[in-house]
Amino acid sequence: MKRLVLFSLKSFTGPFVVTLLISMFMLILQFFWVYIDDLMGKGLRVWVILELLVYVSAGIVPLALPLAILLSSLMALGNLSEHNELTALKSSGFSLLRILRPLIFIVSILAIGTFLFANYVIPAANLKWHTLIFDIQNKKISTILTPGVYSKNFEGYAIKVDSLKGNKCNGITIHDYTQPTQLRTVRAKTATVYKSINGRFVFLNLHDGKILEELDIQNPMYLPNKQLSNPSKRPSRVSSFSQGVYKLDLGGLELNRSKEDLFTDKYEMLNIFQINEAIDSINHKKQTLRQQFINQTNLGFLSLSKALQQTTTEDPKMTASTGQMQPIIFEKISNADKQLAYNLTISKIRRNQQQLENQQQFIKTLEKETSLYWIEFHRKFALTYAIIVLFFVGAPLGALMKKGGFGAPVVIAALIFMCYFIVNSIGDNLADTDTLSPFLGMWLAGILFTPVAIYLTKKAQAI
Repeated sequence: MKRLVLFSLKSFTGPFVVTLLISMFMLILQFFWVYIDDLMGKGLRVWVILELLVYVSAGIVPLALPLAILLSSLMALGNLSEHNELTALKSSGFSLLRILRPLIFIVSILAIGTFLFANYVIPAANLKWHTLIFDIQNKKISTILTPGVYSKNFEGYAIKVDSLKGNKCNGITIHDYTQPTQLRTVRAKTATVYKSINGRFVFLNLHDGKILEELDIQNPMYLPNKQLSNPSKRPSRVSSFSQGVYKLDLGGLELNRSKEDLFTDKYEMLNIFQINEAIDSINHKKQTLRQQFINQTNLGFLSLSKALQQTTTEDPKMTASTGQMQPIIFEKISNADKQLAYNLTISKIRRNQQQLENQQQFIKTLEKETSLYWIEFHRKFALTYAIIVLFFVGAPLGALMKKGGFGAPVVIAALIFMCYFIVNSIGDNLADTDTLSPFLGMWLAGILFTPVAIYLTKKAQAI
């Protein structure tokens, strides 16, 4: 029995590790394909790229792990069946579930570990890599000084340098378009680049240069002697300087790390306990808003009688018992007061209607935010369940196929996982658009694959 456990674990562990690494490598390549424009040409250090890879790798585990479980279980049982070892074990009185018991134990531990990983590690990793990629996307200075090429990444300027070494550049040309009625061209032999303390500005310390300023064509002007002044040429001015400083609003020379607190309220970066707190906070906010709107609406209509009483020609009388204003009888007031009452009523109805529409739109936004939190809440549990279901799809299918190795199992596992991924994406999109509830949308793939797993398991037990 001990040999069976060791043999099963050995048959499963090797393909699982290889498949997981290959899957994560392919998904990391996909990530680079999406963000290649943001990463290239930014002068990023190697450790920044490695740090980003570590955070991204943690985030793609939920997608790579189900594929690794499916393929490794299919290969493990396929190898046992191909070499008639599964048949020998069944002939010895072992059922399929008894043979799979060591693997079921391992997969159950992986499923529990995956849930803990998705609940605690992945939110922190998502927070880290979203913060880092945001900073990388907002890093612009590294692309401004490309030798021999005009850079127009910054509004109002076109800059070109002949050569660049560190923060020293030779032969710099700056075209300044920030003034609508003026074109300024600055040409200097050498320049040194400095960064401001707050990281918002870059200063170019220019040496031995000239400034050419050209204005727009002006309207003809007649001099006292009836002659035209500057009838056909653009007025311009040329000046020279030995040293000067040019200030550019460029956002910093190096990567500025943002505070992670800016991203902590996003649903992907919270665990299930934080999601519950966020949902409770949103529900309390909705109840408070509804109650405030009801109170404001009642006060608005109650103030109508007060406004009307203040404008009536008759003096309102106080009741002897309560000390309150007597109600106004509409038929007894004057025509002018009736018209005033109509106008006040219509004005307040329109105002309340607009407030109601704004309130409804805001509540819809809160409900949408609540739905996104519920989607992320169910995603963590659905991932754990998907690992177990795909194992019971891959293991019986491998026993039925009687094929091991990386040939047919890889093709079949890829097709099955593609179906799972498509169904899971459809459920995610339907839940995101409120077509399905968050629970049904996130559990859709697991629900559809459960009958398949049960059928394949019974089929493999019968043979």
